[in-house]
Amino acid sequence: MLHKILIGFMFIAVSSVVQAADPQPVPKQIDATGFRDVLAETGDVYISGQPTIEGLERMAKSGVKTIVSFRTPREMNNREIVPFDEAAKAEELGMNYVNIPLGGDDHPYSPEALAAFAKVMEDASGKTLVHCTVGWRASHAWAAYLVKYKGMDINEAAVHGRAANMGVPPMEALLGGDVKYSLPED
Repeated sequence: MLHKILIGFMFIAVSSVVQAADPQPVPKQIDATGFRDVLAETGDVYISGQPTIEGLERMAKSGVKTIVSFRTPREMNNREIVPFDEAAKAEELGMNYVNIPLGGDDHPYSPEALAAFAKVMEDASGKTLVHCTVGWRASHAWAAYLVKYKGMDINEAAVHGRAANMGVPPMEALLGGDVKYSLPED
């Protein structure tokens, strides 16, 4: 009898530990001062629109060690669009800066771009800022990363992406509601 009671207590203890491990929290939009349009927080990851110098300084103070920009070189090198050298400022603040350009014919969305993002996330220590112009590309990449590299259900990942700034895909808007997605079989 004592043996069964001990096994029961062990089961409860193990169950409590398993339940205590939080899944990836849904992004929560927070004060976007220093960012274009949006700043969302999900665990140790921030998803945003283009940061200003003040935004980068804010992230450094918040413990961000890695920045991933999905903006294209043409966007980042145009000082009318981004009036400072983001990579240089990140380095000055002690942050690792990675550019994985997405958008246009020269930088298509691809499994290779997602794999590069996953590698950066795997190697990152500390918090990470993931951004593009308004958080749209960053939200899509984040949701795809959750599916492919974290095993999250694609429809749950879409909820995470929308909470950051993915928006409603045009097909869903045209159909007037959520669309359930599935992945092709490997």
